Amino acid sequence: MAAAYGAWGEKKNYGKTYEGLIRSTIVVDPDGKVALAQYNVRATGHVAKLRRDLSLDA
Repeated sequence: MAAAYGAWGEKKNYGKTYEGLIRSTIVVDPDGKVALAQYNVRATGHVAKLRRDLSLDA
């Protein structure tokens, strides 16, 4: 599933390259279509930004 959504791929950490889970947010609408995809997200402030992007009340 992660590969299908583009959330699995090449990462770098401390100069080493490896494959792993890319911190991502995928929003799927009621019809099953991807409404929003964000990759390499940071935990700090992410929910607030996501709510703004989706035009939801803060």
